[in-house]
Amino acid sequence: QVQLVESGGGLVQPGGSLRLSCEPSRRIFSIYALGWYRQVPEKERELVAMLNSGSQINYADSVKGRFTISRDDAKNTVYLQMNSLKPEDTAVYYCNARLVTDPRIDYWGRGTQVTVSS
Repeated sequence: QVQLVESGGGLVQPGGSLRLSCEPSRRIFSIYALGWYRQVPEKERELVAMLNSGSQINYADSVKGRFTISRDDAKNTVYLQMNSLKPEDTAVYYCNARLVTDPRIDYWGRGTQVTVSS
C-alpha cells in the first residue's frame, strides 16, 4: 500500500502563492500517473493537474497559466506551484498516484486545506 503525504496548504490572500508537496511513504516504482485534485463540500472531486509517466501534463482550464505541477525524482516528491490564487481556488487539495501494476487503483493523500481569502 502506497501512502501519500501532502504539505504546504494554508491561508493566503488573493493573488498570493502557495506550493504544495506530496511525498510517498516509500519509493514508488512504475508510476503510471501523478496528479493533484481538489474538492469542496458537496461537490465532486475535480482534477487540477496531472503528470503521466511520459511527462505529459494536463491542467484544468480554471488553473491554466497559474498552476504548475512538477516532480523531483531524486527527492521522490511531486509539487503543485499555485500562483495568482483566487477565492474560488479554496478547497482541500489531494495528491493522487496510479501505478503501472494496476492503473485502476487510486492512491490518495489525506488532503491539505487551501484557503484563499482577504
